[in-house]
Amino acid sequence: MASTSFKIRDFPQDERPRERLIKDGPDKLTNQELLAIILRTGTTKEPVLELSQRLLNHFEGLRMLTDATVEEITSISGIGKAKAAQILAALEIGRRINRLNFDDRYTIRSPQDGANYVMEEMRFLSQEHFVCLYLNTKNQVLHKQTVFIGSLNASIVHPREVVRP
Repeated sequence: MASTSFKIRDFPQDERPRERLIKDGPDKLTNQELLAIILRTGTTKEPVLELSQRLLNHFEGLRMLTDATVEEITSISGIGKAKAAQILAALEIGRRINRLNFDDRYTIRSPQDGANYVMEEMRFLSQEHFVCLYLNTKNQVLHKQTVFIGSLNASIVHPREVVRP
């Protein structure tokens, strides 16, 4: 793809991110291009591809962006509440889709199954979380509850807090 200093309309029709997504599929686009599609427009001084790259640079990629608040996103010049809401909505849809396969009575047959069930949600947490999975007699998850949020590397929980729910 050509330099990002050009506006989208300066690109040939078949090199524009939206058209490439339709033609080649979303997996062929960079994070910058996908974010540019979500943002839709840049500013009068900055094309959308540059704005999306600056956003990714500010949050050091998608990972940190997933935890960003509206205030943090809108602190970036060129991103208002509407664009921040679009970004957060897209990220939440991704999270919900990722959880879909676990919502149909996921069965725990091993410790690895339990870890897999909570891994995506807990992978990047900055503090210890003590999470309980409550199962039925067929080892299917009925309920998941965070019982305690601890410090950076410890979580002290009394047994009654686990059994109470």
